[in-house]
Amino acid sequence: MSLPFARHPRFTIFVVLALCGVFYLLSPGPAQYGYLSRPWKEYDGNLPARMERAHDIYDKLLKDRQGLIKKHGPHPKDIVNFPPDVAPWPPYTVWDYFPAAFNCPHEVDRLGALGDGGKWICGISRLARKRDCVVYSFGINYESSFEAQILGHTQDCQIYGYDFSVKSFGPEIPSNQAHRTHFHAFGLSGSDKHGPDDNPPMYTLESLMKMNGHKHIDLLKIDIEGWEFETLTTLLKPYVDSGEPLPFGQLSLEIHLWDKSFEYFLGWWEMLEAAGLRPFWTEPNLVYLIYNKKGTPDLAEYSFLNVKGDNIFIKDPPPPSRHPHGPA
Repeated sequence: MSLPFARHPRFTIFVVLALCGVFYLLSPGPAQYGYLSRPWKEYDGNLPARMERAHDIYDKLLKDRQGLIKKHGPHPKDIVNFPPDVAPWPPYTVWDYFPAAFNCPHEVDRLGALGDGGKWICGISRLARKRDCVVYSFGINYESSFEAQILGHTQDCQIYGYDFSVKSFGPEIPSNQAHRTHFHAFGLSGSDKHGPDDNPPMYTLESLMKMNGHKHIDLLKIDIEGWEFETLTTLLKPYVDSGEPLPFGQLSLEIHLWDKSFEYFLGWWEMLEAAGLRPFWTEPNLVYLIYNKKGTPDLAEYSFLNVKGDNIFIKDPPPPSRHPHGPA
């Protein structure tokens, strides 16, 4: 006795198509796994296309973060930064929720020493010949390999260094480039405190920029031993509220997670994102972990790109103007 599909080929085709349809409907689609909406080849090309691709990748990360919070929380207040090594042990640390998932649309280069002192920068080539290039560096600690390499990679960048714990930049600054550096023993804070009884004097970033006559900073480096939370909250909130772009193109930041809960850190980090900051590189400070025997990696270096406005890293500069009768 022959089976129905052996006697009727059309019936066989119908069954195969029906099964394929069922498998298609039951299989997890791209949205479930946060796949990108378009294939890679559709993004290749100019700077706007690369930026669009980077935004799509980061949007996927935001969905993944919410899923991870729900899995291990389900609420932020339920999550600890570094779960104890007891069963059942959740396989995560706080840093897993905040990967540097934004794609730098240019080359990524480490400037400065390999180890403590060096920073990862996106597109230093964009500043090579920028005439009004400005760099602010908070936290010198008498180690200036980062600043020295910026001088070496650029023609006109002026570097403003601030650190009340030392009296000058480190010895790495070459003497023939010292005229492009400016040091002050000031601290960065969320409020100005520089009266006769204030030692050390503290300034907001806004006050220092006004003092120096600057409206924009290309590279901003901050390493202020835990004060980044208060300082950046004060700095960023007006820009978040107004929607105006931040006055800097990139931020290199060492984050000190001491005594901060996951819920607090998440809210602070989401403020950075709302202001337009996107992390493109990170590395934990393992030297601190080993030498201080803390047991948990509380410190991490992050590099952020400001994706709002028209800074040199996210927008191509306009072509040079030409004289109507020929080159100017």
